[in-house]
Amino acid sequence: MGKVYFIGAGPGDPELLTIKGKRLLEEADIIIYAGSLVNPQLLECAKPACSIYDSAGMTLEQVISVMQEATSGGKAVARLHTGDPSIYGAIREQIDELDRLGIDCEVVPGVSSFTASAAALKREFTLPDISQTVICTRLEGRTPVPEKESLERLASHRASMAIFLSVHMIDEVARRLIPHYGENAPVAIVQKASWSDQKIVEGTLSDIADKARDAGIEKTAQILVGEFLGDEYSRSKLYDPAFSHGYRGGNDR
Repeated sequence: MGKVYFIGAGPGDPELLTIKGKRLLEEADIIIYAGSLVNPQLLECAKPACSIYDSAGMTLEQVISVMQEATSGGKAVARLHTGDPSIYGAIREQIDELDRLGIDCEVVPGVSSFTASAAALKREFTLPDISQTVICTRLEGRTPVPEKESLERLASHRASMAIFLSVHMIDEVARRLIPHYGENAPVAIVQKASWSDQKIVEGTLSDIADKARDAGIEKTAQILVGEFLGDEYSRSKLYDPAFSHGYRGGNDR
């Protein structure tokens, strides 16, 4: 019996695929990838005999059928998802079906687009005295969001926020965040983080929608919001000479 590997493809740059993920792609007999989002350069490492399926037009049942047929013949299947598959990856329903069929699987993590976006901006989500919490969410669209996780309720914490799958509704996002973060709160939009055609737009909640439109950004982008994007923060205790911990004594001078 073969095995299915759910692999995080990372945000786009082929060099951000993990070493383990690359090895499994090179060894795979079958690759099923999310064609609407995965950088096609990642498929260049597939061996010549590998069969490749684009799941963009497939149903869950069709994906599972390919996996079942392949693994019953002892083949290795690489299921390639963008970013990290644990975030908006829709892998749980696939894993549950594989478990029901007795097919072994493994999840290989990847770099998420929200961390790649912070890297592109050279920013840290968890600045001392600014925020120690990161909220990953999205605005409701055709797929609903639980009421307890409405953008307004999450925004009331004023934590660092990464908003997925919502840049096409940036006006609504800004409108709902302003009462909590303030109209001058810093915002950044990173489109296709780490790709060769990456695009960054920075502004405030009051002007970010216009800037996004001017830049032609309508999809495949992260919205980052919060004071962690600003320039005011406290020094980290970890490297403060007056702060002692298990690896370094304090300096009282």
